[in-house]
Amino acid sequence: MRRATDTAELRRVLCAALGSPDPVCSPARLGLDADGLTDPDVMHRPTLVAGAAWFGPTSPAPTAHEIDTLVRRARDLAAEQILVPGVRRSDDTRALGAAGFVPVAAGSECVTRLGGDVDELLRGRLGAGHIADLRRSSHAVSEELTWERIPLAGLDEVPWPPDAALTGPHGALLDPAALKALAQGPLAVRAELLVRRRGDVVQAGLLLGSHSGRGTYCLALAADRDDPAARHDLHAAFLYRLYTDARSAGLDWVHLGRGEPRHLRALGADLFVPLDHWLRAPGLTAPGQAHTRAEPTRFATPPVTTVAVPGPARFRHRPRFDLVDLSSNTNPFLGPDGRYPDLDTADLARMYLTTVGDLPGQDGMAALTEDHLLFSSGAVDAVSLLLTALASPGDRVCVTPPTFELYAHFARVQGLSVTEVPLGGADFTRLDVDRILAAGPRVTFLCDPNNPVGTRPDPGQVRELVAGAAGLVVIDEAYVEFSDRPSHAGLVAEHDNLVVLRTLSKAWGLAGARCGVALARPGIVEALRRVQVPFGFTDASQRAVRERLVDTHRVRDSVARILAERDRMAALLAQEPAVERVFPSQANFLLVRLHEHGRVMERLRSAGILVADVGSLVPGTCRVSVGERSANEAFLDTLTSVR
Repeated sequence: MRRATDTAELRRVLCAALGSPDPVCSPARLGLDADGLTDPDVMHRPTLVAGAAWFGPTSPAPTAHEIDTLVRRARDLAAEQILVPGVRRSDDTRALGAAGFVPVAAGSECVTRLGGDVDELLRGRLGAGHIADLRRSSHAVSEELTWERIPLAGLDEVPWPPDAALTGPHGALLDPAALKALAQGPLAVRAELLVRRRGDVVQAGLLLGSHSGRGTYCLALAADRDDPAARHDLHAAFLYRLYTDARSAGLDWVHLGRGEPRHLRALGADLFVPLDHWLRAPGLTAPGQAHTRAEPTRFATPPVTTVAVPGPARFRHRPRFDLVDLSSNTNPFLGPDGRYPDLDTADLARMYLTTVGDLPGQDGMAALTEDHLLFSSGAVDAVSLLLTALASPGDRVCVTPPTFELYAHFARVQGLSVTEVPLGGADFTRLDVDRILAAGPRVTFLCDPNNPVGTRPDPGQVRELVAGAAGLVVIDEAYVEFSDRPSHAGLVAEHDNLVVLRTLSKAWGLAGARCGVALARPGIVEALRRVQVPFGFTDASQRAVRERLVDTHRVRDSVARILAERDRMAALLAQEPAVERVFPSQANFLLVRLHEHGRVMERLRSAGILVADVGSLVPGTCRVSVGERSANEAFLDTLTSVR
């Protein structure tokens, strides 16, 4: 709801609800949350309510000129305070701060973006069990109550219960005076009521179509809690029916208003935009600093510190669902694929951190926020981004062979000097920390668990390296979900020189989605954004990641199967005459040293079995992924045939 005409009209509706020619009332009457305010008296003083008023989804941040007008108007009305409710943090709020307004956290506005079949969409976001519950609830309610769409102009024909019977979270949202004012104004042609009733109304929602025609705002939703139908989850049933109707009408999104993200995510919402109320009051001090963007890390190269995030990606925090977008130069007539991928992945980042943080061995993830996370096109892409943003030609990069070869490859391509400090010990688990520190590298890469070996370096030595390094330490944890030892991600909040890389290609089974994760301090994430190609994380990939994150039991079950099969294969390989040694593994593969490396590799190739020949990294070895039982048996049978 970003148009000035819509904002002005909703402010008039608020005046009708207040019974006043001007939108002046106390914040307490509006139900403003006073948490963090240093002066509780502000809740009861006469306050001029600006913006889209209390009935609007959000208020556009006013300009300096508009603020001057508000100040004069408040003076004329003898209003001691001014409130601009529900301003998106992505808006430019500098004029509000300069005029003495203080931000008060207001939660988030919540949006459900639609596309394709609603059941399939919700199944991907909620899981099969939750969508089944939603459908059952909706069906049960529909058996008892009718579902009707009533243009707001037809409100007089609806039997309406007493005001107190239909009450929402902000009080009597379906106030008759406010509804009448809305029905008599220019927004009436876009407004309607959705009601469930058995004679009298049991549940009602007030909807307002967006000016773009692509979505709808749910301005109010209330129910009679004393009705027998309230034994069902009326809220969930209403939203499910609203989604199906909206999608049938060709709409792209449903705006659910302000709410708690965890609760509304469980009802299908997938976009959450943080809001603040901005309040100007005598003697009011800020409960906290307004949201600010991170500056690039001290490790960023000089060119990176002087440039902005490229192109449209700099506006990634700006919600696009309710914008009329004429900026992209794409074809609007060939379906949704004509739109660029969504750039605001903050909620998906929160979902990743919450979901992964609940898994074993992920202690410390709770200290990280979406500002600590960057999605990349696979973890390998993050390696390239790190070297581009944080190292200059001539800088030294340290690798610890045997290790993933692309670390050194990307470093050399970018004109960086590569220093090798080999891992020690029979299982390649010992770091030569002193030698690495003495080399003074700009970036040190550790592969943990190691690829191609599968073992993990000593955790005490890893912590010693991170604490002692003057440069960055990048720990690639592509295989950490297969390990029985903890992740290092919990250290990210403690060290500004640590980056932990993850991927959804391995344990999460999404190699085709190309999704990597870089966990680091916000300053590092900001530097990476400045060199990242916009729109690399496609909508299809985002959907695939979201769907997998709500289906963790399948991931856990599959990891357990892989580990059991890995241990079975290790035991059988140890008995094979062609095998000299099977290395211990904390990954989903086994490093195998062969007696006759060349002969065995040729036999496997001729049998149509592909394993990774890593003899150039660890002499005489191959790396064998743990596959399905039939594939593993084919490999073992071929190996047995080598005499």
